[in-house]
Amino acid sequence: MSPDPAPRAAPVRPPDPGLGELLGGRAGAVDASVPVVAFVLAWLGAGLAGSAVPIRWAAGAAVVAGALVAVWRWRQGRRPRAVLLGLAGVVAASAVALYTGRAADFFLLQIISNVASALVWAISIVVRWPLLGLVVGGLLGQKTRWRRDPDLLRGYQRASWAWVAQYVVRIGVFVPLWAADQTFLLGLARTVLSPVLVTLSVVVSWPLLRTALPADHPGVRHPR
Repeated sequence: MSPDPAPRAAPVRPPDPGLGELLGGRAGAVDASVPVVAFVLAWLGAGLAGSAVPIRWAAGAAVVAGALVAVWRWRQGRRPRAVLLGLAGVVAASAVALYTGRAADFFLLQIISNVASALVWAISIVVRWPLLGLVVGGLLGQKTRWRRDPDLLRGYQRASWAWVAQYVVRIGVFVPLWAADQTFLLGLARTVLSPVLVTLSVVVSWPLLRTALPADHPGVRHPR
């Protein structure tokens, strides 16, 4: 009799990627801060130079900075659609400030966007379609298969609250500064706070997601 064949080794699954690796949010937050810095510095500089319309200089500087960032990211291989959307946001924010004649209104569209984002993320959790799951599932090519896994669904719901919280913090900081017409402080808060909040959301989301999964769960790559 021939000897029994050696048992096959169990396939080795690759480890789950970290959310920072998947989302890459920090680079996007830094890119978005460049036109803000250009706007505030140009506004301050034009005002000190005695310009009657410092907002025009600030808006122009923001658009030029946004265009340079867009070209840089496009040449690095970023998707043209994402590049154009980022530039369009800078142009729209500059147009609002030029229309109202109030420099602080450069941040108005972002404040409205933060309010809308907080509501959409919270609603997605309540209706059991957490946005974090949709984003990560799409990046991993799973589409919505993760929703059939109760553990993953619960994990994405739990982790999505970190993103709701960061939008709430932004609103709590930006709205009072905008109401007080504090353009410089708005620019400072936008430049410093947003990348920090994105990084914290990515860092906090991962343990929130993992602790919702049982010890024998195969991970986010392999919905049950």
